[in-house]
Amino acid sequence: MLKAVFLDSGDTLVNEDSEKFDADGYVIEAGLIPGALEMVRSLTKEGYRLALVADGRVRSFDTVLGGHGIAPHFHAQVISESEGCSKPDPRMFQKAMSSLGLTAGDAETIVMVGNHLERDIGGANNLGIISIWQSWSRKRTHIPADPIEVPRYTIRSPGELPGLLADIERQMARAKSNPTPG
Repeated sequence: MLKAVFLDSGDTLVNEDSEKFDADGYVIEAGLIPGALEMVRSLTKEGYRLALVADGRVRSFDTVLGGHGIAPHFHAQVISESEGCSKPDPRMFQKAMSSLGLTAGDAETIVMVGNHLERDIGGANNLGIISIWQSWSRKRTHIPADPIEVPRYTIRSPGELPGLLADIERQMARAKSNPTPG
């Protein structure tokens, strides 16, 4: 079964086109992508452990995700500003794993959901984490530049994630009960 769901923020939960910044460059307001709050609530209700794995500034995430009531749903928050590195650096994903008491051996029981093929999908794939690309925005390329950027799964909107996770868990259960001879 899945042990954790890692979520990006920009154009995965938050509509980047709606962001408003203060004079210091902090996001002070932004709208959510339709269905994002409901998706996070659903995943929490289903018992998934959630981690925010995002590039940006801590104060911006606190303001936006806290303001929309999403922040309390995260069991861990790994933000590039506080980590001193950005995705696809493996340290971002490793920090999220360790924050949840997971190790590299748990990678195949973790999903990473994001909108950026290089940062989110490539970073997850490099560590063996199950990658889910959310293709909601047309702002970034939809064409992988490298085979490592090819997502394992694709969803268009946040509302599709709970059903996909249920499908992944069913696939995992079938694989466990019918192991491949080797």
